[in-house]
Amino acid sequence: MEKTEEVHALKAIVKDNILLTDGAMGTYYAVQHNGYPMPEFENIEHPEIIRGIHLAYVEAGAKLLRTNTFAANCKTLNTQADELIKIIKAGYRIAREAAADRDVFVAADIGPIPENTDPAPGPGNEKNRFDEYIEIIDAFLEEGARIFWFETFGKPDDIEFCAEYIKKACPVSFINAQFAFDSTGYTREGVSLSTIRTKMAENPRIDAWGFNCAMGPVHMLSLIEGLPVEKNFILSALPNTGYPVIKNQRTVYPLNPEYFADRVMKIVEAGAKIVGGCCGTTPKHIKAISKRLYEAKYKVSTAVKEKKEVVDTVPYSANSFKEKLDRGEKVIMVELDPPFTSDTASMLQSAEYIKDLADAITVADSPLGKVRADSLMVASRIKRRTGIDVVPHLCCRDKNIVGLKSGILGAHGEGIRNILVITGDPLPGNERAGAKSVFNLNSKGLISLINEMNNELFANSEIYIGAAINPNVPNFDAQLRKTEEKTKAGARFFLSQPVYSDEAAENLLRAKKELKVKIIAGILPIVSYNNAVFLNNEVPGIVVPEEYIRRFYQGMDRDEAYKVGVEIALECIRRTEGLDGVYFMPPFNRVTMIAEIIRKMKASKR
Repeated sequence: MEKTEEVHALKAIVKDNILLTDGAMGTYYAVQHNGYPMPEFENIEHPEIIRGIHLAYVEAGAKLLRTNTFAANCKTLNTQADELIKIIKAGYRIAREAAADRDVFVAADIGPIPENTDPAPGPGNEKNRFDEYIEIIDAFLEEGARIFWFETFGKPDDIEFCAEYIKKACPVSFINAQFAFDSTGYTREGVSLSTIRTKMAENPRIDAWGFNCAMGPVHMLSLIEGLPVEKNFILSALPNTGYPVIKNQRTVYPLNPEYFADRVMKIVEAGAKIVGGCCGTTPKHIKAISKRLYEAKYKVSTAVKEKKEVVDTVPYSANSFKEKLDRGEKVIMVELDPPFTSDTASMLQSAEYIKDLADAITVADSPLGKVRADSLMVASRIKRRTGIDVVPHLCCRDKNIVGLKSGILGAHGEGIRNILVITGDPLPGNERAGAKSVFNLNSKGLISLINEMNNELFANSEIYIGAAINPNVPNFDAQLRKTEEKTKAGARFFLSQPVYSDEAAENLLRAKKELKVKIIAGILPIVSYNNAVFLNNEVPGIVVPEEYIRRFYQGMDRDEAYKVGVEIALECIRRTEGLDGVYFMPPFNRVTMIAEIIRKMKASKR
C-alpha cells in the first residue's frame, strides 16, 4: 500500500469504525526480559526481541503498531544525536517488518522530550528540544512514516509545534495527540482537560486526540463520559491496566485481561474510535479487546483482496423484481451497505449467500451521511456477479442535476432497472467541515427527473422507481400526502422504515389501499437490549415498542438474544401479511440471521 493510501485508509477506518492498537512495549518488555530499563536500545542490539513483541500484538488482533521509540530522545536515553537517529530508524523498520503483508498500520511513536534539555539563552546555544523534535520527525519521514503518534504529553505546545512541521513537510499524514491526565482531569503540568480539548479541536493539523497512561480504564472512562459530544473529532483512549504496585523493587501492574477488555468496550461505547493499551497491558489484553470487538460486530480490520470480475449473466432489459410485483406476488428484498473502502469482496460474498432466498438486493447510498462506495457502481457489480435484481438507493444530498443524470445513465447502461429515491440523511458534523449538502433536487424532484428520463431515453426499458415511506411518524396523514405526491411524480413502489407495531402496519395497509401502490414492509431484526434501546432512541424514523425492549435484558446471552430477535422479526412479518412483501435490513451485516428468518417465514406458509 502506498504511504498516502495508507493514510487515507486509516482516516476512513477511524471515521466510522474502531481501530485497535497494540499494548504496552516498555512494561511488557521489562516483564519478559528482566527489567532492562530502556527497550529502545534493543532496536539496535536485539531487534528480534522487539520484532517478536510486535508480532505477538499482531497475532492478538492489533491493527496498528507503535514503534519502539517512545523514549527515543537524547536526554532520556543519554545518547548522542547520531546514535539516536539509528535507534529511531531501526525501530520503524522493525515495526514495518512485523506489519508486512498483514493489513496492519505502523505509527511513528514520539514521547515528550524533557524540558530541562533546553539550553540557556545566548550565542551558540540555539539548539533546543524543538530542534530535536525536528530531527526525530525527519528520521521517521526518511523511513516513510506518515502516521505519527504523540503519547503521554502534559501540555499541547510541543505537539502543536510538531504537527505544524509534519503537515508542512508531509501534508498527507495522520497525527494523533495523546495526553496523560490524572483522575481529576489535569496533566502533570497542571493543564486541564477542557483546555486541551479546546486546543485540539481548534487545530486543523490534529487528526485525532485522546488519552493514554496515568490511569486505568475506569477513571479514563469517567473523563471521556464528561466530555461534550463532538462528532467532528476522532477520540483515542489507551488506558493502563490499573494502578501499579512495587513488588521486589519492580513496578507491577494488575494482570486482568477480561476485566480490562470489558472496561475498554465501555470506552468504545462512550465514543472512542481508537483503543488499545498502555502500561501493564500485554498481548492477552489486546486479544481480549479484539474478541469483544468481534463479538459486538465492530469493524476493526481492513478489507480483503478483490475477487475476479465476471461477465453479465442477465438479459439487458430483464426486471424480474418488477414483473413479480406486477403479477401480484410478494417479494423479498435484502439491503446491503456498501463498504467504506473500495474493496467489495465481503459485500459480494453476502450477496452470493443471500441471492437464492431473495428477489432483489437493495444497496444503500452513504447512509447517515458517511462516505461509502457509490451505490450505483456497487449495485452494478452485484448484478454482474450474482445475476440478482438490484435496487440501488439514490439520494439528493450529494449531487446536482448533472451528476444525478450522469449516474442514472451509467446505471441504466449497466442493466440496472430499479432505483429507490431518497432525500438522504444530513451530513454528520465531522463531514460538514469538508463537504456541503447539495440538494439540487428533493426526492419528489428526483423522481420526476427519472420519470422524464424514462419517457425520453428509456422508453423500451424503463427504470422502475421506488421511494421511502415512514409508518412510524406521529402525523401519518401528512406522510400519506407526501407519499401521494411522490406517486404522482412517478414512484411505483415504496419501502418502509422498520415495522414493529400494529399501528405501523395499519398505516402501511392504509397507504396501499388509498394510493393503489406497491408497499414493501421494512424488517430490521433486533439483536440485543442495547440494540433495541439504541434504535428506539437514536435512529430517526424508528419506534421500538416497550414490550419488545423488555424481551431483552442487559447481559443476555448472545444465542438467547439471537433467538428472541428472530421471533420478534417473524411476529413483525405476520403483521404485514396484507402488503406486497418484506424488505430486510441485516443488523450489523448479519445476513445469516436474515437467511434463517426468510427460511422460517417460507416454512410457515407451506
